[in-house]
Amino acid sequence: MRRGASAVLLALLLVLAGPVERGAAAERPAVKLSAVQAGTGGSVTVSGTGWRPRTLLMMLVCGWATPARGVVGGTNSCANGDGRAVTTGADGTFGRRLPVAEPPVPCPCVVHVATVTGAAAEADAVLQVAGHPVAPLPAERSAGRLAVLSDTRLTGSSGLLTWFGAPPGRTLVLTVGNTGTSPIENPVFQVGTAHGVFAPEWDERQWHGTLAPGKKARIELPVELPAGAHGDYTVTLRHGGRVLAEQPWGVGRPWGVTLFWILLCLVVPAALFRAGMAVVDRVRPHRPGGASRAPRPAPRPRLPFPRSRTAGPPAVRAAPAPALPWFTPDSAPGGPAGRACAPHDDSPTSPTTPTTKGPT
Repeated sequence: MRRGASAVLLALLLVLAGPVERGAAAERPAVKLSAVQAGTGGSVTVSGTGWRPRTLLMMLVCGWATPARGVVGGTNSCANGDGRAVTTGADGTFGRRLPVAEPPVPCPCVVHVATVTGAAAEADAVLQVAGHPVAPLPAERSAGRLAVLSDTRLTGSSGLLTWFGAPPGRTLVLTVGNTGTSPIENPVFQVGTAHGVFAPEWDERQWHGTLAPGKKARIELPVELPAGAHGDYTVTLRHGGRVLAEQPWGVGRPWGVTLFWILLCLVVPAALFRAGMAVVDRVRPHRPGGASRAPRPAPRPRLPFPRSRTAGPPAVRAAPAPALPWFTPDSAPGGPAGRACAPHDDSPTSPTTPTTKGPT
């Protein structure tokens, strides 16, 4: 009876533990291929389960890789030009065809699937590329292995120059530990910055020091974005082809640049208008008084008529008529020289001189 009770209890434990184990296995990202061997120019169907819902993934054919060791050399060992992006469904599954291309390094090869945004997750599936050379994996440089022991954070702030478009910069701070069996000397990290859903741009940052097995150290690495960068960025830290940490970074818009362009659009037209008005004011004629009106024509002089002796008294005028410029006082009509030509008593036409009459 005791043996029967033990068997029943063990069966109940197995039944209860079975769904838990299956649920835990289902939560792990997995990748499956429609064929384990394909030639260049062909394609395979890649299907995955256990991924986060609505997550953007990148699929690549990589060389020098195994599911146990990962991709040696990172994405530099992959055919990046023939990769494909896919988004998981609401249940965390996906399926898409991937063209088979030769990676830049020899096989063993895998289909490497990794997340583009959000928490890092990856999975590999073995693929034999027909006709591609096969070579042993390169030996590991060190038996040391780094692991992140604390939360990653970005320290620092933007200054006034960043508000006017200067490159924003921060410092990536984290604590790492050596979980391997050999010391790590002067490790070289790869810091990547990705804008939105685009692929990250990697820069190498070396930490000077030696990390013994079982020891930890505080790592501070500078991070800098291009000038005028703004929006949502993701900072990724990688070492030995493995992603160690990711940190989001929201960069504000450089409003000083926008203000500069607005002022430029207002000041330049105003300056051109003032320069044009100055040229026009210098070119157009001016009056002696300073006004810019055109001069009025001079009034035409009036010529007075000469008076005769038999004329009556002259009419009274408001102003005397100007003298003619070609008459002198001696030769003007009515003057001494003019009266010499007037009729007098000795002239033949005088009324006191009798007229001789001829014979009738």
